[in-house]
Formats: sequence, C-alpha cells, structure tokens
Amino acid sequence: MKRSHFLAILLFLSGGIAAQVNVDSLHSVIGSKKPYSEQIRASLKLLENYQIRNFDSTLSEGDKALEIARKNADSVSIAEIKRHIGVASYFKGNYEVAAGNFLESIAILEKANQPAKLAPVYNELAKLYRKTRDLDRALETYNKAEALYKQLKDSAGISMILNESGVVFEYRADYNEAINRYTASLNLAQKRGDSLGVSYSLSNIAGVYVIQKKYDAAEGNLLRALHIRQELRDSFAIALTYSDLGVAMNGKGDYAKAIEYLTLSNQMAEKLKYPELQSNNYNELSTVAQKQGDFQNAFRYFLKRSTLRDSLYALEKTRQIEELNTKYETAQREKEIQQQKNKLRLQNFLLIGIAGLVLLTGLLLLSWYRRKQLRQEAAMKTELMRQQEMAIRAVMEAEENERQRIAKDLHDGVGQMMSAAKMNLSAFESDIPFSNEEQRKSFGKIIALVDESCREVRTVSHIMMPNALLKNNLGDAIREFVGKLNQKDLQVHVYTEGLDQRLDSSLETMLYRVVQECVNNTIKHAGASNLDISLIRDKDGISGTIEDNGKGFDSTNPEIRKGIGIRNISSRIEYLKGTVDFDSAPGRGTVVALHVPVRE
Repeated sequence: MKRSHFLAILLFLSGGIAAQVNVDSLHSVIGSKKPYSEQIRASLKLLENYQIRNFDSTLSEGDKALEIARKNADSVSIAEIKRHIGVASYFKGNYEVAAGNFLESIAILEKANQPAKLAPVYNELAKLYRKTRDLDRALETYNKAEALYKQLKDSAGISMILNESGVVFEYRADYNEAINRYTASLNLAQKRGDSLGVSYSLSNIAGVYVIQKKYDAAEGNLLRALHIRQELRDSFAIALTYSDLGVAMNGKGDYAKAIEYLTLSNQMAEKLKYPELQSNNYNELSTVAQKQGDFQNAFRYFLKRSTLRDSLYALEKTRQIEELNTKYETAQREKEIQQQKNKLRLQNFLLIGIAGLVLLTGLLLLSWYRRKQLRQEAAMKTELMRQQEMAIRAVMEAEENERQRIAKDLHDGVGQMMSAAKMNLSAFESDIPFSNEEQRKSFGKIIALVDESCREVRTVSHIMMPNALLKNNLGDAIREFVGKLNQKDLQVHVYTEGLDQRLDSSLETMLYRVVQECVNNTIKHAGASNLDISLIRDKDGISGTIEDNGKGFDSTNPEIRKGIGIRNISSRIEYLKGTVDFDSAPGRGTVVALHVPVRE
C-alpha cells in the first residue's frame, strides 16, 4: 500500500481532529496591544490551525510568532513555534529545514526540562528520519519520545509512538514486530475509549496484511476503521480509507469493489482539493483496468493521472512565468530610473545614506547583542566556578571537621580509657602475688604495651587535628608534626622561607594536609631513609618540594595516579587553584613539586 505520506498526516492528527478556530479573531489578538501572554497564546493556536491545512501560512505566521517570542525572551514558546515550522517544512519536502527546526526545538526544551513539549518534537524528528530511511536513528528517537510519554503516563502519546515506530519495522520487513506494535497501540486506544486512535491502528494493521497478501483480514480492519471515521465525519481520513480499501481489493482480485472504493475516494479527494491522492487513485484504477483486460479505461485513467501531474507541473511553470514577468518589469523600472537619474540623484543619495545609517545601526545593535551574550556567558561561567568552589570548600571543610571529631574521640575517649586501663593495671600490680619473676616481667610488658598504645593514640589524634596551626605559622606547624614522627630509620629535613606571617586558615590547613599526606606516603610505601621538605613563599605564591630517596614508582601509570593518596593531594591543590607534579620512577625516589598562588 502506498500510504507512507498519508500515514504521516494521519498519525500527526492522532491526538484528535483539530478543531476549527476563528482565524480573524486570533489575528486581531496578535496585532493588538494586549498582554504578551495572550498574543503568544493566539499565535500558537493559529499555527496549530494552519499546520497541516496551509503550509505556507504556517511558515509566514511562524516567522511573525518567532519575532514576538524573541522580543520577550520566551525560549519555550520559541521551541514550540519551531516545531510547527518544522512540521510545515516537512510536508513541503524541505527536510533539511525541518530537521534544523526540530533540533533547535529539542535543544531548548531539554535545557528547560519540558518533557510534555519535548516528546512530540522527538516524534516529529523520528518521522523525518523514517522518511529519509535513516531507520536506526528513527527508532532511537522514537524510543526517546516513548520514554518521555511513559514518564508522563500519557497513554495517548505511547499509543501514537507505537503506531509511528511500527512503520519502521514495516520498512525493515519485520512485519510481526510491526503488527505487535500496532496491536499494542490498538489495545491502549480501546482502554481509553479513543475511537479515532482505534481507527488508525486498524488501518496500520491492514496495511501490513496487504503486504502479506492477507486481503480478507485487511478488508475487515479497514471496514471497521471506515465505520469509525464515518461516525466522526472525518472526510480526509474517510477518503484515505476508501483508497486503502481499493488497493486491498485490487490485490485480492475483487476488481468491482476496488473500482467502487477508488472512485469514492476520488470523489472526496476532488472536494478536498487533494490532487496527489487523486493521482495515486487513478494509478491504481489504471492497474485494475489492465488486469481486467480493459486497456481503453486503463489508458483513460493513466491520462487522468498524467493530467493531474501535468497540472502540478503547470503550476510550477506558472510560477516561473510570474518570476520572468517580475524580472521584466524590474528591468523596465530600472530603465526609467536611469532616464531620470539626474532628477532623482539627490533622492538616491538620501536613500543610500539612510540605508547606510540603518546598516550601521543594525551592526551596532548586533555588536551590542553579542557583547551582552558574551557578558552573560562569562557571568554564567563565573557563577558556575563559584558554585564548584563552594562545593569543594564544603567537602574539604566537612572532611576537616570529621578529622577533628575523630581526633577528639580518640583523645578524649579511647585515650582516656587507655590511660585509665594503665592506671588500673599499675594499681593492680601490687596486689597480684606473682609466683615467679617471669610473671612479673610479663605483666610489666602488658603495662608497657598499654602505655605505648596511649602514646600512639595521642600521636594519631594530634596528626588528625593539627592544633599546631592554631598557635603557630605553617612552617612551625610542619616542624612540630615532623618532630612527633616516631621513625628512627627516616631522617626528615624541613626548610621554610617567608612563612613567618600567618596565611589564610584554609590555605594553611590545605598545605599542611598535603605535606602530611606526602610524609605518610613516604613512610608507608617508599622505604626511604631521607626526606627533604621545602616551602618557600615569594611574590608569586608558595612553591614547595617534598623529595625522598625511596624506591619510587611509575608516575606515568594511570592506575597508580588514581590512588587515594595522590588524588587527595591533587584535589587539595586544585582547590587552592595551584598546580602539582609527581616525578618518580622505580629505583630513583619521588619528587612532589607544587605551587599555589597567595593573595596579599
């Protein structure tokens, strides 16, 4: 069945038959001084009315509506208008223009999070992909539309997508899947009492049956659809159904019925002024006549089909003639102007001057608009960076607060309990009757172990909560931290310059944690005997190096660079808007070089 073009129109109307509107009243609202909300509402209603009735009017009114919406910076309405323009361009065969409008509409609606308005645009774009036989992309886009309709719990929308996407599987010759989708759409339409939706699904299923040469089943579905459309008085859909019945009966071999249905379709198509449908019907009638051996009527139908196509061609020729006449009249006017140029020279100069002024004004406005856009983009980027910085600051502060909480819990809780345990053991020592010296020594080792644990808990709590920063500058705090390390096999040297004055508390804490992380990494992984820490402040900021003579690692290995320690160092330096480099290789130690800016 040659129904792809007509099916697109039918499915476009699957939400119901568009109601007639008073076009003059809508125009009066659009051209009035009424509030913008009323004007744009009237513009969108007018576009809905024109959309499949008059494509040229849709395009011209769409341009006017865009101008109104842009003046009011109404991006969502701009997206809706572009959808209407895209649909009109699609039916005019301007697929590239249609695609551009659909894609612009989708970009706006995705950003504005408008799923109810976005889903129909996905459907239109998928229809365009299907028309150009980009079937994979069509199905992918239909799936996006269906997901949105499911999110909105829109049964009518889901039903429409099932019908639309079923055509893709027809094109792929996957008729079982096509019928499954049409049947699912039919069930949904029946559940919600949508008789028009039922008729569309029946027509679609019948189309597959005709391809499969199941003509009786196709006829049954089409007659059911015809009955529904006759009750709805949908002349356009009735004409298409008669045409589909004619095609089915031709395939079945019931030529009398085929002629009857095709003739009825043509009578209605003539009233609707739909020459393309008439042309297709005459082509089918010519085929029927040939099968009957009636070559005279076959030739007559063929001539009528040709005449219709010639009339369409004649319209194009008429347009070309009008263009030639326009060019001729323009040439005559230019000749008259040339003859009177001395008299009109002053006016010409004046017009040129006005045109130049208008052009200059336009360029200035364009330049102002672009500068405004750049300022807005810069403001957005600045705000985004500020928000990211606030988020990072919040994470860092939360981490620091958690460290302090754990440190207090260790010091005030576990530490106190360990100290109490030591005191109780010491007091208990004098009451225990040891049977030999060996038992006394073992008990002494237990007390020593508890004492060592107390010191370890204190050391860990002090490392996690750098109280040294509360009373000392950064350099002294690092020295105090290094001095508390209980590492006999590791010699640590600290050199600082220009850090006598206190810095921002956040900066000092972050740098302290970076140095702390580097030292801990050296102790845990490097197996080094020497560690040099250098921090120098100058006019450009603070530069530092932490260098050890340990076993090193492969600094080019991305898996190693994803480690928690390296990521902690990098994230803190990035928070300070600084840079950090890791230079290491197996067997030659590790150098961590960093630089952070410091505001005076």
